[in-house]
Amino acid sequence: MTSGVLIAGIGNIFLGDDGFGPEVIKHVPRRGEDTRIRMRDYGIGGMHLAYDLLDDWDALILVDALPCRGSPGTLHVFEADVAGLSGPAGLDAHAMDPAAVFASLAALGGEPPYTVVIGCEVESVADGIGLSGSVTAAIPGAVAAVEAATARLANREV
Repeated sequence: MTSGVLIAGIGNIFLGDDGFGPEVIKHVPRRGEDTRIRMRDYGIGGMHLAYDLLDDWDALILVDALPCRGSPGTLHVFEADVAGLSGPAGLDAHAMDPAAVFASLAALGGEPPYTVVIGCEVESVADGIGLSGSVTAAIPGAVAAVEAATARLANREV
């Protein structure tokens, strides 16, 4: 692929609300014929995301769980400071921390594209499958945010 938007749902579905990204991806409507947009549930496959980012993407939308700042279920949409992220350069196939993914990408010779994060403050990341009620309630808003960001980024001049 030479350009477009990659939408990545990330998180561990076996750790409660950490599975927010993969769950949101299930609810985003598919875009049939638009080859400029690819959506994928990466789960905990950070290395898979790093390899996919070696393609020439114009933009990346990361959908992920965020640490709780006191309001579980609160959505945050922001531009990632990919230049400011620093992580270990080790190649861990299961590391899903964005800093580790971008460090792995750099180790592979790539550069991260413009990145938007759509995240939700977690209530619990204890062992178990399924999202808390507050995080589940945030899914429709997250889907709308993914669609809005995708529409904006797919038409963005790079």
